[in-house]
Amino acid sequence: MEADAGRGANGSWGAGRCHVAEDYKRVYLPVTYSLVLALGLPLNGAVLWLAWCRTRRWSCSTIYLANLMVADLLYLATLPFLIVNYSLGDRWPFGAALCRLVRFLFYTNLYGSVLLLTCISVHRFLGVCYPVRSLALRTRRLARRGAGAAWALVVAQALPTLAFSETGARAGRTVCYDLSRPDNFGRFFAYGALLTFSGFVLPFLVILVCSWLMVRSLLRPAEARAGAGARAKSVRTLLAVCGLFALCFGPFHVTRSVYLVFRLRDTSCALLTGLSAAYKLWRPLVGLSSCLNPVLFFLCGGSNRVRLLRELWPRRLAP
Repeated sequence: MEADAGRGANGSWGAGRCHVAEDYKRVYLPVTYSLVLALGLPLNGAVLWLAWCRTRRWSCSTIYLANLMVADLLYLATLPFLIVNYSLGDRWPFGAALCRLVRFLFYTNLYGSVLLLTCISVHRFLGVCYPVRSLALRTRRLARRGAGAAWALVVAQALPTLAFSETGARAGRTVCYDLSRPDNFGRFFAYGALLTFSGFVLPFLVILVCSWLMVRSLLRPAEARAGAGARAKSVRTLLAVCGLFALCFGPFHVTRSVYLVFRLRDTSCALLTGLSAAYKLWRPLVGLSSCLNPVLFFLCGGSNRVRLLRELWPRRLAP
């Protein structure tokens, strides 16, 4: 996310009451987005190619992960526009339609990733805690429906950003507002709060509950458990999902929520400046999930690692 609601590109709040120099964005954001693009594009492309062209029978996890890679690639496709925008000093040269599309795809990737990771966590939880009773729920048909429902829900959640995200003139240049225009901030605040609760808080609670119940199941006596290898794989996957939330999604939502609350209260310039800086520093790390999501593909099956390496280096790794 790139420009702030209630702020101009030069870092001003309200009717010019608070002015903040944000020259660091001209270096920090292009560099971080370039790194995410350079790492995420080949990783997601390789995993999606392996799943699509070299996997004959997709498992439920593969279905969810392939959709996750598609969401990542849609987000990565927007990064060149943002890199140019910040390299030009927060000047948006691509028009209003692309401004809306870039913001929409950001939220689609963010909350699409959250929902698909939640689906993966629930799937792993059912396989560990209810391996027999949940067989009817862990089918490829239901996985496809679950992924489709996740896409439909996240598109519905992100659609309002097409109305809130606009271009505007600021200090003689055109900017692309990330959240909303300053005069529309009150309405955006209500939408942003609902989006954070439904798109992040609720899924995160589901993942935490699944993690706790899975750990409780794994602490039972060894003789009451079977399939230790599959269980260990499920635990690794769930821990990786929790790590993604803790590193990429949690800090972003916390800093953004605190910033928006204090922005609504029209607090002091010094405090608002600090909150804005914290929010902006964490913001590009959301895109880091696009580099880390492919790791889940290999955690979900050790054979995936071997198959990809054999495709890349067939002579060295020939059996």
